[in-house]
Amino acid sequence: MRKINYIVMLFSAFALASCGSENQNNKKEESSHQHTEGEQHNDGHVFACPMHPEVTGKEEESCSKCGMKLEHNDNAGKPNNLSCFMEFKTSPEKVEAGKECTFSFTPKIKGKENQPVPLDVEHEKKIHLIIVSEDLSYFEHIHPEYKPSGDYEIKVLPKGIEYTDKKGKHETKFENAGNYILFADYKPTGGNHTVDKINLTVSGNAPAPKKFTTEKLTGTSDDYSITLEPEGGKFITGGLMHISAVLKNKGKEMDANSLGDYLGAKAHMVVIGLDEKNYLHVHPNVKNGSFDLHTTFEKSGTYRGWIQFKAEDTLHTVGFVIIVKEGTSEEIAKMKKAGDDMKEMKM
Repeated sequence: MRKINYIVMLFSAFALASCGSENQNNKKEESSHQHTEGEQHNDGHVFACPMHPEVTGKEEESCSKCGMKLEHNDNAGKPNNLSCFMEFKTSPEKVEAGKECTFSFTPKIKGKENQPVPLDVEHEKKIHLIIVSEDLSYFEHIHPEYKPSGDYEIKVLPKGIEYTDKKGKHETKFENAGNYILFADYKPTGGNHTVDKINLTVSGNAPAPKKFTTEKLTGTSDDYSITLEPEGGKFITGGLMHISAVLKNKGKEMDANSLGDYLGAKAHMVVIGLDEKNYLHVHPNVKNGSFDLHTTFEKSGTYRGWIQFKAEDTLHTVGFVIIVKEGTSEEIAKMKKAGDDMKEMKM
C-alpha cells in the first residue's frame, strides 16, 4: 500500500480547523488569501461562508467567492489546535490505465493519527471527490463510500466492467494514462470546510494534452445546454461577478426550477484554473428561471468550468472554457456599483 499525505489550501488559507495533506516533497503550498479575525456582526455574532469561512459579513449577505449565504459561525477566523490531513492510499500501489484498483481516503489529525475524525454531511455526502486530468480535459465528481474501518473508498473499475449503479457514485475508471488531480472536498466535525489536492499518476500510454485557448461559454449534454452570461459581457478580476447561466432543452429556454435536486441543490458548479489549478465549488441559485451565480476571480487566466444538474433522472455535466481578463478600474467600479445596488434591493 502507498501512503501519501498532502497539505494544500485552495483559493483561501483556512486558519480554523484547516485540514490539508502533505505532498510528496513535504512542501506546504501558500494561497493568495490570508486569514483575518472574523468580523463580529449582529450582537457580537460572526456570520461566515460555510465553504469559505474566511469570508465574513452580515447575516443577510452572501459569500464573495461562491455566492452561498453566510451562516452563523462564531469560530470563523479563530485559530485552534486541530490540524488535519487526508491520508490517501492506493491498492495496488501502481495505478494503471484500464486496471482494477482501490482508492482509500482517511481523514486524520496530525500528531494524533489513530484518533478517528468524523466528517459532517455536506450536500448529502461526507466527501465530494473531484477528479480532473492535468490538462483539465477530463472531469468527474464522485463520492467515496464509508467503510467500517473508518476509511472512505473508491473502486477503480477495470476496462470492460460496467458501473454497479450508474456513473457518478462511488466508482470510477481510468481509460487514459497520465497525470490527474484529485480534489477531496470535506468538512471535519467541529472544523471548517476544507479542500485537499492530491496528485495522482496513472501509468500507461498517455494521450497528448489538450489545449484550451478559445473561450467556450455554452456547454451541452444530450438535449440540454447551458450558456454562461457574465454581467458586463466578459469575465474580469477585481470584484464579485454576477453570472447568469441560461438553461435550454432542445434549443428552447427552460425554467431551472423545474429540475430535480442534485445533492441538495438545483445545480453544482466547479471552476479550476488551468495554470495554478486553483479550485472553486459554487452552488447557483435560480433567478427568473436561470441559474444565478456570484463569484470572484482572484487572477486572470484560463479556467475550466463544469455545471452538473439532474434532469429526467439523468445526471448531466456541461463544460466551459472561461477566459478571465484583468479588470480595469472603470470595470471594477461598475461591477461594485451593480453589487451595491443589488444589496440595496434586497434590504
